Amino acid sequence: MTLAERARAAAREHPFMHDALAVGVLNYSAAARFLDVGEEEAVAAALRRYGEQLDAPAREADVRVTMETGLGRGDGGLLTVGDTGFVPGDGSLTAILVSGEVSLGLCRRVLGSCETAEIDVLGAGFGESVILVVVERRDGPDALRLVESVCS
Repeated sequence: MTLAERARAAAREHPFMHDALAVGVLNYSAAARFLDVGEEEAVAAALRRYGEQLDAPAREADVRVTMETGLGRGDGGLLTVGDTGFVPGDGSLTAILVSGEVSLGLCRRVLGSCETAEIDVLGAGFGESVILVVVERRDGPDALRLVESVCS
């Protein structure tokens, strides 16, 4: 495996780095030191070339973001994660629903943004045309604004 191949493989192991490469905001020297797969200048050059080949993540064109409050834990419902189901009712949870032309990349950006904003995600699901994120009721408004900004 060449140094360039090792650098690309190492960058793909870190989604944040791959995203930064795609949008052209990566500090190549710092990334080369972080990856530690070879001589820093050569790895930085390989990352620069790799980044030039990547397309920036597309913005989602046609999505709708809504919020449903009052979710609780139970059987069935909107989402089941392991043994935990989230059902509409009189619970203390909120669901943020993104519907339309969604992608796995958008789901990753939504969840990453929640993590960065320190919004605890209690459950999440991704499907062909939907992303569902469950948070505590008190986090619902902030999560809604955050998800809307990620999707716009």
